[in-house]
Amino acid sequence: MPLLRLLNESVGMLQRVPDIAAWLQVETEAELLSAAASLALCGMSQVGDGTGDNSMSSRLNGLRAAIRDGGDPLGDELIRLRTPESRRGQGAVYTPLDIVRAMVAWAEASPAAPPARVVDPGSGSGRFLMQAALSFPDAQLVAAETDPLAIALLRANAAVLGCGDRLSVHADDYRFLRLRRIDSPTLFIGNPPYIRHHDLGATAKTWFSETAKRFDIRASKLAGSHIHFFLKTRELGRPGDYGIFITSSEWLDVNYGATLRRLLADGLGGTELHILDPSLRPFEGAMTTAAITCFHMGQRSTNLSIRAVPSMEALRPLSGGKLVSWTVAENTTRWSTLLRTLPEPPADSVELGEVFRVHRGQVTGSNEIWIAGSHASALPGRFLVPTLTRARELLSAGDSLEDTDQLRRVVDIPVDLSALSDTEFENVDQFLKWARRYGADKTYVARHRRAWWSVGLREPAPILCTYMARRAPAFVRNKAMARHLNIAHGLYPRGPLAEIELEAILEYLRGAVRVDQGRTYAGGLVKFEPGEVSRIRIPASILRAAPVLP
Repeated sequence: MPLLRLLNESVGMLQRVPDIAAWLQVETEAELLSAAASLALCGMSQVGDGTGDNSMSSRLNGLRAAIRDGGDPLGDELIRLRTPESRRGQGAVYTPLDIVRAMVAWAEASPAAPPARVVDPGSGSGRFLMQAALSFPDAQLVAAETDPLAIALLRANAAVLGCGDRLSVHADDYRFLRLRRIDSPTLFIGNPPYIRHHDLGATAKTWFSETAKRFDIRASKLAGSHIHFFLKTRELGRPGDYGIFITSSEWLDVNYGATLRRLLADGLGGTELHILDPSLRPFEGAMTTAAITCFHMGQRSTNLSIRAVPSMEALRPLSGGKLVSWTVAENTTRWSTLLRTLPEPPADSVELGEVFRVHRGQVTGSNEIWIAGSHASALPGRFLVPTLTRARELLSAGDSLEDTDQLRRVVDIPVDLSALSDTEFENVDQFLKWARRYGADKTYVARHRRAWWSVGLREPAPILCTYMARRAPAFVRNKAMARHLNIAHGLYPRGPLAEIELEAILEYLRGAVRVDQGRTYAGGLVKFEPGEVSRIRIPASILRAAPVLP
């Protein structure tokens, strides 16, 4: 609904709802909009005489007082009214005020000149801009926001704080914002909306690709919107401008993050990274990590400062950190490792990937269909394959998986059904008709298989390892020759290996691989991708019985 229509309706609603439920009592977005519109229309002035606990004026004056005290009650109510899922669809993750204040304080302490303009790429209710308005009383405030209700809340906050005359709102995507040239610095600050690449339209992806090409930077199609917004900031910014953004920290390690790492090294002028401990949950309703990135455009410092933030209390001040030369940073593919002291590999060593191919287990596309239950009881037994379907099955196996008695079966029907006997074909056909009724043939995975009904389990891997846990991977000898789904990786020898070699490799991996060699996600979960497992180094002396093949 367009903003003007929303505001017009809110004015009419003020006439129809005599006892508006405002601060901490709103029940609908319409009531919240009415409260915001009232504050925006009345500005800083007191409403009524404030008598009577249930009067609209009393409640609006309470809202006004909370905003003047540095709070964001309107934004708090929007968070409460909208589910985390609905807000994630818009990339709307509101930043806690303690983090906002720490980031604005960093800008205040910056050696750069005070900004003449402050730009927030995804302003929401205006938390960053309102704090910046207090710290930089002469700065123009520029908000980019696509949510009409959030814009109404922003304007209400600005009216109460008396900075509405300095505020301009770009009610559209930040990627299409244009700024007039000014001689004084611009401060870019905020929490760029994070929308996964799956949910970005063709227009956004085309913009990203073409804009990155102009800066001679490779753009990954897997990049989320927060990377787009860093690139847009590079496009808008001029030497002397500076900025500070908080985002998910996953870009530090993933392949698509190379775009941002290159931007920070070339043009954006990255100076500091403050990486919050993954066990912290800074954003309400969002299970995500966080990193605060600071930059000064047109500068290329000798070092990048990287700091681990162990707690919210340790966040402020945003200063200090380990100095890493940009030469090292540019040649490091996973920046989270720059904070760690990893063990030195054996002097005479090879990468595990030189000895094994590492493959994640098969994806079924619909476990409720393809993991056998009563619905698959009539299928021939040879199509019901003992398979590891849960990581805990591997963890509980210890050093070796000896049998498959406790494992579930996965339905793995061959692509060619012509070789089945008449009885087998009849049973398989009945099963496939049932599976179709539940959409098993329509999933993305099924539509990209040779035959939608054929899961295509890989051959058993002699060594299996977990890849997502709050611990180092478990490396297990697969003596039972079980298959595995994508809850584990399989290590497949590139050439013949004797049992003594397999056992020696396993013993070394169990003792040498540390949890901090993986990439850490929210809540302390650590993930080892196949490439990371492949890069683990093992002593070459282990390989006695057979040569290492290329």
